[in-house]
This record gives sequence, structure tokens and C-alpha cells, in this order.
Amino acid sequence: MNHKILFCAAGLCALAGAAWAADMPGITATEIKIGQTMPYSGPVTAFSALGKGEVAYFNKLNDEGGVNGRKIKLTSLDDGYVPPKTVEDTRRMVEQDGVAFIFSSIGTACNSAIMKYLNDRKIPQLFIGSGASKFNDPKTYPWTMPGVQATFRYEARIYTRYILKEKPDAKIAVLYQNDDYGKDYVLGIKDVLGADYDKRVTEASYEFTDPTVESQVVTLKGSGADALIVAATPKFAAQSIRKTYELGWKPMMFMSNVSIWLTSVIQPAGPEKAVGLLSSAYYKDPNDPSVADDPGILAWRGFMKKYMPDEDQNDSNFINSVGEAETIVAVLKAAGNDLSRENILKAATHIAGFVPSVMLPGIKVTTDPDNYTSVRAMQLMRFDGKRWVRFGDNLSGT
Repeated sequence: MNHKILFCAAGLCALAGAAWAADMPGITATEIKIGQTMPYSGPVTAFSALGKGEVAYFNKLNDEGGVNGRKIKLTSLDDGYVPPKTVEDTRRMVEQDGVAFIFSSIGTACNSAIMKYLNDRKIPQLFIGSGASKFNDPKTYPWTMPGVQATFRYEARIYTRYILKEKPDAKIAVLYQNDDYGKDYVLGIKDVLGADYDKRVTEASYEFTDPTVESQVVTLKGSGADALIVAATPKFAAQSIRKTYELGWKPMMFMSNVSIWLTSVIQPAGPEKAVGLLSSAYYKDPNDPSVADDPGILAWRGFMKKYMPDEDQNDSNFINSVGEAETIVAVLKAAGNDLSRENILKAATHIAGFVPSVMLPGIKVTTDPDNYTSVRAMQLMRFDGKRWVRFGDNLSGT
């Protein structure tokens, strides 16, 4: 009799376990399987530091016991920044590896290529490596969320407002990558200038496959503009800094904050050529003396020393990777033991002022079902020849 009862109980448990697994793909009693694509090869390998940092962070987290007793298994695949490869890798992770969701995959074009596929299957595409405003579209693509960053459009609004404050009659030049990433900066400038855009702005775009942007910089200088906004990936960002300097052109120059790192942009361009360059920040800079004793930075340095001892601690990408990872961990903790895709998305879209350890004071991660943009303010900063120096108050991009 007892054996029969035990057998029935075991059968009930097995059935319950099967149902539980079906309701929560990628989740077991001990593991959370998630996936991402990264440019470990190809033209923007500088961004691959984000993936390396996230893998290392989850190794640290798992050593400490994981999230609610479950360890995170992150599959991070190299797509070379090629959208068809992103599609292939993502389908593999979903259909073969059975991941619960996609997290922090890099690139506007790459994420665009998988957005419909993931939304059709109701698979969360969370905190992706892009600030393109198209990813903040809860009504059309409710399963897709932009990264833990302000949108490019917000960033461009902040730059344009500052230009008008400092130079009310400024003529503005904009150099941008001819895709959703670059075009977002154009939209942000238009948001501020409105009907005056065509009278005050000269545009030049480039294709990702172009060898250089030197001719575009020459053209923009010829417009007589006294302010320049550059929306470029690291290789072209460095070229634009160098060419502007060589031409003797000295506009008030802003650089997209995804292309401001010392190791991959400033040093290749030549630090002396970047003096006075402006950008914006929402994460702490490990090279900033004012945060040298900051608890978040000290913890980050300890993490880097133990889990990534051979990597460059001057590369702020590793700061960003911790901010992204801490945010998804906060989401998983908020979801508790209901790790269905629906509940994970609910937790991700109801973040009420979470502050990653590496985020600047006064800036918080906030989401709601009508606005997935998680960072809505930034602080301006200027390069002084050695490091970025923040100044002024936090500025809203809304």
C-alpha cells in the first residue's frame, strides 16, 4: 500500500514537473538558460567586451549561489555583427538550446533582424545592446526592450539643447551611420529644432561598409557649421576625431556615447586630437579620480581582478556590462519563482528606480509598460586630453 502511494506521488510529481517545465522554458530547479549574440569577430569587436563582462559577471554570481538558488547559464555566440548570422544563432539558442530569453545582444541591425521572430514566439528580447528608439515600441513589439541606456534620440536632444544654450545661432553639422542607429540622432535633433532643422543643419552619412568618413568630414567643414554631432561606431568615431583635427576645424563637437572609450576610440585617434570633445554619461568612469574610492567602482575592480585579470580596466565597456547584468539579475529576483516568459517580461517592464552599483548618482533604471526606455537622463562630459570630466546637472532626454 505504501509503495503504491509512493508510486502515485512520484507520478504526480513527474507530471507537475513536466507542466512546470513547459510553462517556463529554459528554467529548471537549478538553472536559468539565457542567450545572446556578440561581435567577437568582425568590424566592431570593441563591443565584444560587453559580452565578455557579462559572462564573467554571471560566473561570479553563480559562485555566490546564483539567483534564488538557480545558476544562470549564458550562451554567448559570435555573430560577427552580421544580421543573418544573428538570426541563425538566435534560432539555434531558442529552438535547440531552449533558452528562456535573449539578453543584451549587440547591434541595432542585428536586433532588428530577430525582433519579429522573437515577438511572434513571445520570447523576451531584453536590454539589448542598442539605444535605437525603434526598440521602445511596447504596442507593436511588447517582447523587445532597449538596453540599460538612454535612447540615441534622447541623447541627440540633450546635445542639441546644449548647443542652443551655448550658441543660440549655431549652425549644426551631423555625421551619422546610415541605419536606424544613426538616423535616431537626426530625429533627436529634429525634435528640438522643429521647422528650423533644414535651415540650420547640414547632414552627411556613411555606410557601415565604407572604408573611411574623411570625405564626409571635409564636406561638413565646408558647410561653415560651428557645432558637430557624430553618431558613429568606434572605428569611424576615431577617424572623425582625427580628420576634424587635421583640417583645423574646431566646432563644438559631440560624440555618441557608445564610441567614447579610451582604448578603442580616443587612443587610436590620438588623445591630443580629442581635447574638448563632448559626450554624455550615465555610468561611472573607472578613470575618473572622483570615483576612485566609490564602493561600486571598488567592487567592480575586485570583480575584474578575480574574474577578468587579463582585461583592460580602462575599458568602460566592462562597466556597462556589469550595469546590464545587475539589472537583469534584479528582474529575475523580482520575478521570484514564477520564471515564465510572461512574468519575466512583467518584471522587466515594471522597474521602479533600480540603481546598478556602477551608475552615476541621481540616475536610475526605470521602466513602465508604456515606456521601455530604462535610462532617461544623462550628464554631459568633456575630454581634457587624459580623461573624461563630467560637468553640470543630470539632463533629461524626454
